[in-house]
Amino acid sequence: MAARFEGRTALVTGASSGVGEAVARQLAAEGARVVLVARTAAALESVAKEIGDQAIAMPTDVADLEQLRTLVERATRETGGLQILINNAGYNHRGPVLGADPEELARIVDVNLRGPILLTRLCLPQLRQQTRANIVNVASIAGQVPLPEEATYSSTKFGLRAFSIALAEELRGTNVAVSLVSPGPIDTGFLTRDLENVPDLVFSQPMSSADDVAAAVLDCADDGRLERTIPRLSGMLATAGYLVPELPRLIRPLLEAQGRRAKERFAKSHRS
Repeated sequence: MAARFEGRTALVTGASSGVGEAVARQLAAEGARVVLVARTAAALESVAKEIGDQAIAMPTDVADLEQLRTLVERATRETGGLQILINNAGYNHRGPVLGADPEELARIVDVNLRGPILLTRLCLPQLRQQTRANIVNVASIAGQVPLPEEATYSSTKFGLRAFSIALAEELRGTNVAVSLVSPGPIDTGFLTRDLENVPDLVFSQPMSSADDVAAAVLDCADDGRLERTIPRLSGMLATAGYLVPELPRLIRPLLEAQGRRAKERFAKSHRS
């Protein structure tokens, strides 16, 4: 495998499991030094130990501004400077807005949107000092078409997508490229831990693996392409829904029925 990231240091949030862990492992395999960030220290240290000398664990709650300040200061001091920032940490509480605790809704906003914006702002001064730097934000197809039963999550991903595209324009012509990856459903604990409450509509789309999404993240960190949506067919459907707002409502019953069957198969396979 070509060492595309030899000599570069990447900070990856949500790195204790799922997509973040896969991103960290793939970056290290391609020569990068990786700063692993997540709230759970034990899980984070375990991943860092498995990766080896190229990884350093820095437990941090990305929803806490002071912890983010400390993170950036420490990461800069211990690595000599960052060239890549991967905003991947995510949080969700599924179900109707009316049934959710306000604290849960605030947590979704803080982790999925406020955290990436603040961490990006804190990292930008040193990223601008590098010869070449990349920011990759992990959004979602739920940030392209509104997802009922996950309204707050969907709105944060819409916001993160808008932030990414606008920031890319602000930084056009500089040494910092901004990208985003917008995946559909991913076969990770983020989905399986709350399977009963995942809307049937989610399962109407093809499932990706954490490694699939991580590969798209690395490609963005390499070439600076503005957005990669996976699977591509889901991205095309999302675009059609954006251009014709009535379309999602018209085809939702069909997609939900298809998703219900797929969800049953998925649940059965994960029980066996």
